[in-house]
Amino acid sequence: MAGKSGRSISNVPEKAIRKNILSWEGMLVVVFILMVIFCRSISPNFHLENVLREMPKYLAEAFIMLPMAYVLILGEIDISVGATVCLSATMTCMACNKELPFIAVVLVCLLVGTACGLINGLVLTNFTELPPMIVTLATQIIFRGIAEISLGSGGSVSLTNTDGFRMIAGKVGIIPYIFFLVVILAVIFAVVLAKTTFGRSVYAIGSNRLAAYYAGIPVQRIRLIIYTALGFMSGLAALFLTSVLYGANTTTGNGFEMDAIAMAVFGGISTAGGKGRLAGGIISAFVIIMLRIGLGQINMNPQLILVILGALLILAVLLPNIAGELKVKKKAANTK
Repeated sequence: MAGKSGRSISNVPEKAIRKNILSWEGMLVVVFILMVIFCRSISPNFHLENVLREMPKYLAEAFIMLPMAYVLILGEIDISVGATVCLSATMTCMACNKELPFIAVVLVCLLVGTACGLINGLVLTNFTELPPMIVTLATQIIFRGIAEISLGSGGSVSLTNTDGFRMIAGKVGIIPYIFFLVVILAVIFAVVLAKTTFGRSVYAIGSNRLAAYYAGIPVQRIRLIIYTALGFMSGLAALFLTSVLYGANTTTGNGFEMDAIAMAVFGGISTAGGKGRLAGGIISAFVIIMLRIGLGQINMNPQLILVILGALLILAVLLPNIAGELKVKKKAANTK
């Protein structure tokens, strides 16, 4: 039909398939496929059985990425999660070596992680003028410092009884338990963010916190819940990491915060807040895991792998801005 301007307006909506393929998540699926092909071409050992055997030590970071996406959508950041993992793993090993029942050891790990997240949340919600980066930087130093004091001069602790940890590191066929748990939790976190009032409130706070407050959204309560959930998931990551390493040391969890943020941002989550879908973060987590496994199998320098991941992160931030500028220019050209 013709509009007032004399231009023809199509009433046929854009095809859903094309829209999904051209979405950020659709492009990430393509990147994932290309990444698998690339890794298979550079490493003869890159096949399903080997990938699933190496995956657990990287999947622990995916636990942290899920609530970290919520924090980023709030327009905030938490850089203490690596230290939380270190402290949780340290306390877990010490509790295990005290010959506590395994269920008590698991509870210690989860409670320590949850307590760390709760501390971050309480400080940030009671002193709202404090920036999250500075607060979590301080707690990062505190949590890792407590872990280092607990570990003493040796700087490490090993499990004396690994039976329970061998159990949670088990497999169904060739698929590790942790893979199923990551998938289940990913679905739960994605549904809550996309389909519930809580999720819509998170987006509203990230878009405009003051407007969300005046709209009746319990801003500080939601922030407290999210930071506490991030602590709990860090404890869960520590539990499965301990089941792989059978111990902890002062470097446990190093860089986990940056990896979790990289997964979320590469997945299309905006660090400015209020934008992004968790589906992209989940896909990007597996893209990065595949890259780490593939490059690790050819014995590439770990620092070089970090350089590559950093370049991917910069690219993920730049592409939406470039695409936005191109759209503005195209729109300006069409109106002339």
